[in-house]
Amino acid sequence: METSSHRSSRERTTTPIRNVNIEHKENLTRLERVALWITERVGTMGFTAIVVGWTIGWLLWNTFAPHGMRFDPYPGFVLWLFISNVIQLFLTPMIMIGQNLQSRHSEARAEADFEVNVHSEEQIEMILQHLEDQTDLILQIVKKLEERK
Repeated sequence: METSSHRSSRERTTTPIRNVNIEHKENLTRLERVALWITERVGTMGFTAIVVGWTIGWLLWNTFAPHGMRFDPYPGFVLWLFISNVIQLFLTPMIMIGQNLQSRHSEARAEADFEVNVHSEEQIEMILQHLEDQTDLILQIVKKLEERK
């Protein structure tokens, strides 16, 4: 004896789970990939160590090296300030673009997680209904067996 809920649960097909990581990577333009690459590298302790080392080396060289070998005179360090500002001017928008892309990816992952959760909840409801139906059938069988005694 098959109830309608049993038939509908067997007829129901599951939709494949989306891999938003692949979707996200496939939809990136070349410039967006560059922005992500820069964002992922600049936001590391390694990059910070490089910048700190470069700055300390630059300032020490131009402070203590022989006067004829200094290329950015102390105390102004005009060339160092100029180069640092240019780096910041280029990196800041690229980092912001990369962070926006990472945020978009994060939102897509959250949406996909929500879809999986909704699907799982539907499956659980179906299983619970199936178990309730089985419990009802078992109770009916037990009742009939008791009536025969």
